[in-house]
Amino acid sequence: MPSCVWLLALSLAALTGNTIGERTERNCSLTPPYLPSTAVNTTLQLQALREQMLHRNISAYIIPGTDAHLSEYIAPRDARVAFMSGFTGSAGTAVVTQTKATLWTDSRYWVQAERQMDCNWELEKDVSISSVAEWLISEVPTGGEIGFDPFLFSLQTQENYNINLESSNRSLKSIPLNLVDQVWKERPPIPPDNLTHLPKRSWQMKVEHIRNQIMDNPYEPTALLLSALDETACKLFNLLLLTVRGCVYFLFLGLFNLRGNDIPYNPFFYSYTLLTMDEIWLFVHMDRVTDELKKYLNSSCTGSLCVQLKGYDTVRDHLKEYVAQPGIKVWIGTEYTNYALYELITPEDKLLTSSYSPVLTTKAVKDETEQRILRDAHVRDAVAVMQLLMWLEKAVPQGKETELTAAEYVNKCRSKQKDSRGPSFETISASGPNAALAHYSPTAETSRRLTVDEMYLVDSGGQYLDGTTDITRTVHWGTPTPMQREAFTRVLMGNIEISRTIFPSGTRGANMEMLGRRALWEVGLNYGHGTGHGVGNYFGVHEWPVGFQSNNIPFRSGMFTSIEPGYYKENDFGIRIEDVAVIVPVHTKYGNNYLTFDTVSLVPYDRKLIDTSLLSSQQLQWLNTYYETIRRLMGPELDKQGLHEEKDWMLRNTEPFMKSGSSASVCTSSLTLLALAIALFHNIL
Repeated sequence: MPSCVWLLALSLAALTGNTIGERTERNCSLTPPYLPSTAVNTTLQLQALREQMLHRNISAYIIPGTDAHLSEYIAPRDARVAFMSGFTGSAGTAVVTQTKATLWTDSRYWVQAERQMDCNWELEKDVSISSVAEWLISEVPTGGEIGFDPFLFSLQTQENYNINLESSNRSLKSIPLNLVDQVWKERPPIPPDNLTHLPKRSWQMKVEHIRNQIMDNPYEPTALLLSALDETACKLFNLLLLTVRGCVYFLFLGLFNLRGNDIPYNPFFYSYTLLTMDEIWLFVHMDRVTDELKKYLNSSCTGSLCVQLKGYDTVRDHLKEYVAQPGIKVWIGTEYTNYALYELITPEDKLLTSSYSPVLTTKAVKDETEQRILRDAHVRDAVAVMQLLMWLEKAVPQGKETELTAAEYVNKCRSKQKDSRGPSFETISASGPNAALAHYSPTAETSRRLTVDEMYLVDSGGQYLDGTTDITRTVHWGTPTPMQREAFTRVLMGNIEISRTIFPSGTRGANMEMLGRRALWEVGLNYGHGTGHGVGNYFGVHEWPVGFQSNNIPFRSGMFTSIEPGYYKENDFGIRIEDVAVIVPVHTKYGNNYLTFDTVSLVPYDRKLIDTSLLSSQQLQWLNTYYETIRRLMGPELDKQGLHEEKDWMLRNTEPFMKSGSSASVCTSSLTLLALAIALFHNIL
């Protein structure tokens, strides 16, 4: 679409005074097209990219929504899909030809994409590679080449494209120099901060522990390549720098700390590691490494416990040189190794693969100390969430608060808690139709005023030196509709059914995920996102490989996962109930080695949204036991912080439930029951 027409459409959107809450998606069938104020003009960047494509004789270019470490959360400088299309969702693939530009994303983001993209772009409501490949075959001429950046493709992604394109006479072309970066003139830089640490504990023991795992592998690898930021930041950190996870593990003793901030809300930095039995190579941006850090890592020597510091962009050259030696076998985790590094490890007998590296599977299980301090972090975090909900109960009826001010308030409350290091992700604060967008976050342009007539969903979390948190609560300050109450209760039933499940150790989350959906399925409802993910110790809020997806590892005692079913009615409301739970052993009548979930999130649910007539007696018992736990753990913490009003709020909202016809009735206290009995006795007399 010509830029002058785009500007006319944007001006029309501004003059109409549309606000979020009305239908604010683009309408490209009008003349001129209607574009909301949230849409981004992408004409110039598409023109520039297409010129780059012509120079390289490629018919199409694939732009994944990830970085060179295949991260879920990426830095602004890696948000290439957003730069090219305007779409800022966390999941999406863009493809550009000389005449078309198309985005693929899942149901969480369909409405968001229609709000953010201009009419240069088409939306495909799918995320499968087969769908992208089918589109490419229809748009790319026979014999055409399809360009991609191998640093942004996983092994599985590259293989799936090849399978879907074979016999079509179209082929992939690996271009290590990213074409979007070539046209992104104002691409954000890497943060200039130095990496820091407190060298209070040796890292050498951690290196030897991983080397022992390399030696014990029956396939006899000679090296381990670490690519994912949460394994590099953890085991590079945890192994080499004793960083974030190591920091959490020992910080309560005040021994050390180290962090990077390349990825918003995550204490990671760009790096790779190649660990052999004799050498350690750390690939990092050298201008951020201080002399103190070099000394700490013994980088001036060449022994087996000396870290050889190399430039971040030289990893391919050094890996290629290492693989060229005889008798070499490199161990990689296929889920997070990019194709640019994988394609260098040839021939095949020099490669050893597993889904995840031993670093990721090791850190997935928290020891007793890590479990305890992560529980402690959730207690303090619950204080902040309770303060938000209590404040909103008073403020919303006055009609002055918005989605944005609510998000700011909860983060301000968290910042006052001990060892707070900021939010763990961008706060999702959504009311009414915005809450129907599962991952919507408010901006100054989209923030809606909160009212007592609509449901409100807040999904937020904090980074603390002793843990990472993630919790979602959905509330209504007025009178919810019967449909809203039933949907909320059925989402709660799904949360409870997973939380109370007893299962054998080694069970995969994917095998019990349907428990979170069953109550919704019974009435024809569902949700379009995952049911849970791992959580770190002052680390990533989405910590793989724990969770309920098919490619997650089996559950073991000591793992932390979120449990977060939901329901979203487009352009109306959204519901999600998310708690973090730790997997713990449980005694059964006959069997041993059984596990269950112990919920560590400690904030009550909105009482007026719970229809106890739908709950089974077991579900109701679980709910009352959970509320007893909140009282037992949160009461002392609120007393310690001198938050008496918040404690009163907590006690009111954790009164036990009793079964009732259609409402979440509260069991009266023993004294109240006694008073009622005495009054009845006198009336009878």
